[in-house]
Formats: sequence, C-alpha cells, structure tokens
Amino acid sequence: MSDTAPDSLIPYDEIVQEALRAVVGRVLGEVEKNGGLPGQHHFYITFKTGAAGVDIPRHLTERFPDEMTIVIQNRYWDLKVTADGFEVGLSFNQVASKLIVPFSAVTGFVDPAVNFALQFQAQGEDDSPEANSAGNDAPIAEPIEDGSNVVSVDFTRKK
Repeated sequence: MSDTAPDSLIPYDEIVQEALRAVVGRVLGEVEKNGGLPGQHHFYITFKTGAAGVDIPRHLTERFPDEMTIVIQNRYWDLKVTADGFEVGLSFNQVASKLIVPFSAVTGFVDPAVNFALQFQAQGEDDSPEANSAGNDAPIAEPIEDGSNVVSVDFTRKK
C-alpha cells in the first residue's frame, strides 16, 4: 500500500473553505439582523486588502498593502451582509470609512470573547509550487492550542 493519498476528483479543499466562509457570513448576518453584538462578543476579521472585490479607502490600502485586521465591537455602523461578503463603517484615526469585503478575501475570523477562531486561505492566495505539489494530500484539521476552539484546516501540509 502507498502512503500517499490518491488524487481526488472532488474539490474538498474548496468546499471546506466555502463552508468556513459561510460561518463568517452567518455570524455577521445574525449581528446585522439583531442590530448589534450580544454580550461581550466582538470580532477580529483579517482579510487580503488586494483581493478582488475588496473596496477600502486608499489610505488604508497604502497602510496595509497585503492584509489587515478590523475589529467589529463598539464603534461600527451600517453593517450589511450579502451572500458574497459584507460592508461595514469603521473609524480609522477619527476618519469614517466604508469597507466592502468579499468573503473570498477573508483569511481569519476570531471572537476572543469565547476563544473561537477560523483560519483559512484567501481564494487564489497561494499559487506557490510547494502548495500545489502538496495540495492533493488529505486535509489536516487540528486545534491551534490545547483546549481552545481554534481549528486550522490545512490542505497544503503533508502528513
């Protein structure tokens, strides 16, 4: 028997990434529907600033040319969630800004109030030969820290 996994004709990695993004969308949709965050919940959302569909002010793109993390907690407004992404108003150095972020650009979602986090690749993010050569390995899901609710699903690491 071989130690290598057979090539899959089913795009499991894409399916799992879509499911992870759906969690982010559903959580943000609940916040939008309920008009705010319940209890002590708050979110850190990390996304690729140069990804397709991201629309943020130029001063933020210049300051964060690759990736940025926003905080959805006390001072946000006009949260709108669609099937493809979300938009939100935030203040940066006392300058009001509107951000539009497709879920495909999101690379991390954390709710520190309950020690919950999701991490995943932005769609089309890693085209390196190393990632492509290992991409047929079975995904590995494991806790980031013992006892936490943080799970990372890695499709590029060999067993």
